[in-house]
Amino acid sequence: MLQNEEAVGTNRIAVAVVHGIGKQNPNFADELMAKLTEKFANQLSGKILNPHTQLVIEPIHWAPVMQDLEDLLWKRLSRGSVLDFIKLRQFMVEFGADALAYQPLPRERAVYEAVHGVVARGFRNLADKVGPNAPLCVIAHSLGTVIASNYLYDLQKGYDFLPESVQMHHQQTPLEMGETLAFFYTLGSPIALWSLRYSDFGRPISVPSPHLAKYHPDLNGEWVNFYDADDVIGFPLRTLNDEYRKVVKKDVEVNVGSFLTSWSPLSHLEYWTDDDVLDPIAKILARAWKKIN
Repeated sequence: MLQNEEAVGTNRIAVAVVHGIGKQNPNFADELMAKLTEKFANQLSGKILNPHTQLVIEPIHWAPVMQDLEDLLWKRLSRGSVLDFIKLRQFMVEFGADALAYQPLPRERAVYEAVHGVVARGFRNLADKVGPNAPLCVIAHSLGTVIASNYLYDLQKGYDFLPESVQMHHQQTPLEMGETLAFFYTLGSPIALWSLRYSDFGRPISVPSPHLAKYHPDLNGEWVNFYDADDVIGFPLRTLNDEYRKVVKKDVEVNVGSFLTSWSPLSHLEYWTDDDVLDPIAKILARAWKKIN
């Protein structure tokens, strides 16, 4: 039986979507938002009059931070040169340069901080839309998984660890501080490759946040990592070390993409709208919504 919408559904779920490498337009998450919202709403059918309003999704579009520089780089590299494999070279500039430029150096962190400033604004927008204590779900793809993980890692080290250029976008609400982080879904993640920079392949972030129980004691939270065996950028995470094994609930192998892409490395670009990825996420988020309402 349908219930009065004013009496139920007052606690919504915040979802941040972080894109990966390469050129991305501002509408990169539109199809994911539509499909995930519809699947989530189907799970709540009969529970509330308008379930589509209970999942609030914020795309975090960080690509413009690097796009102008990458366009300028490509212009200079191709000026007056006769190069083979032009399309492949341009692909490497668009894709590889993102990963390289994002890496912070001891005295040069401008790109790293600028990208994290975009993430901070996204979290702030979510807090404004759903409230400061709403459960937070982060869905990230490709390099976006590294960015999201790094950003949350910095938050978990403490607010004072954030540079002023990132702090300026904060209101220090529980959601913005990552204290309500409940769910982390990584798609085609190269975190395993980034772990080479650290002793014994590094330490993962805490998922759920150690503070989650203070705001939502009934939520358990989870980190699930989705990867396609044909995707040469995405890897399992639980095998990295004991700490990753404890924090990452599951490495889920999926077969994403169409007939033309699912068998090749192009599958890396196909996670966003694949049912094998979105169905389990929608079910978990719907179950979480019921617990907090």
